[in-house]
Amino acid sequence: MESSLVRSFPSPSVLSTGRKNWRGDDFTKFCFPAQVSQSRERDILGAYNTRSHVTNIKEKLALTRRRNNEWIVNAASGQPLKSGPGGYNSGRIWDSVKTAADAFYRFSRPHTVIGTALSIISVSLLAVQKLSDISPLFFTGLLEAVVAALFMNIYIVGLNQISDIDIDKVNKPYLPLASGEYTVGTGVMIVTSFSIMSFWLGWIVGSWPLFWALFISFLLGTAYSINLPMLRWKRSAVVAAMCILAVRAVIVQMAFFLHMQTHVYKRPPVFSRPLIFATAFMSFFSVVIALFKDIPDIDGDKIFGIRSFTVRLGQERVFWTCITLLEVAYGVAILVGSVSSCLWSKVLTVLGHALLGSLLWSRAKSVDLKSKAAITSFYMFIWKLFYAEYLLIPLVR
Repeated sequence: MESSLVRSFPSPSVLSTGRKNWRGDDFTKFCFPAQVSQSRERDILGAYNTRSHVTNIKEKLALTRRRNNEWIVNAASGQPLKSGPGGYNSGRIWDSVKTAADAFYRFSRPHTVIGTALSIISVSLLAVQKLSDISPLFFTGLLEAVVAALFMNIYIVGLNQISDIDIDKVNKPYLPLASGEYTVGTGVMIVTSFSIMSFWLGWIVGSWPLFWALFISFLLGTAYSINLPMLRWKRSAVVAAMCILAVRAVIVQMAFFLHMQTHVYKRPPVFSRPLIFATAFMSFFSVVIALFKDIPDIDGDKIFGIRSFTVRLGQERVFWTCITLLEVAYGVAILVGSVSSCLWSKVLTVLGHALLGSLLWSRAKSVDLKSKAAITSFYMFIWKLFYAEYLLIPLVR
């Protein structure tokens, strides 16, 4: 029990207030006259320190109770949960995560990501000859190809945005670099990281068709966008179209088919009728995408001297040229399907391509070519037709 002398002392908080703080020497001189023994002095100081410790604990417990009460009130009122002023706010963290994910989603150009993934899956299915080929080995080889190709896809579209920041401020101000959400340094870091990961994965897989597909895509994608002497091929409409055709129509079809055929299944390379059809049809489609993508971007291209076909020939003329090319491709696909010896393949390919051709023509007639929003929406519709075609290609037999 504390002595009456200790109980009469002021509390630690009182001793620390006033015109100057109490020091240890002042405290000892005031409390211990000369006649108090050293042993008695130690007992009193010990009791005082104990009281100070208890006082501090009580203050901390009171603070904890106040914070807990605040937490309960906030929870009951639906306010964000926090532990006090400046405390942790899970809502803000979640908002930051969503904002970062949305910016990367736009930076990766999701319509190209979806197109790349679907094309590789579709072409890989052309290598399947019997039901037993659909095995864990197939899915492993498919996953290796898709992931490596998507990494390279992000490098290509990201490099294009880094090279086109000023143009995109006019044509696509919602992109992260054009809007200022990403700095140039952030963009460079992303594209560098994804290109390294793509090559690393292609190398450790050990598939030469896959590695060469990545390497050629890297070269063409770099030459297409980067602003260096003898490069930036997108300034030439013909060369730009040839780059897109080479990647989307030839490399994707041939290289990824050979990856499955030779690396996964260990079979000799062959160029089957469905593979030749897929390459020819997607050549038409790739030219259309290369031409059509510039139609809504005519304003920025004119300002920065990009001599696209749209700038040279006008939006309406290029628009209907694209529609004609696609309708011819659908007509050829119907003919190919009609001569198939497989009944289910004949029915599905003829009806499927006839339906897609009809939808294209019906939608094209209603497009307002004076509206950039309408043209952009139709461009996204063409990408949907692109996706749909890759669902039909495996049915061609």
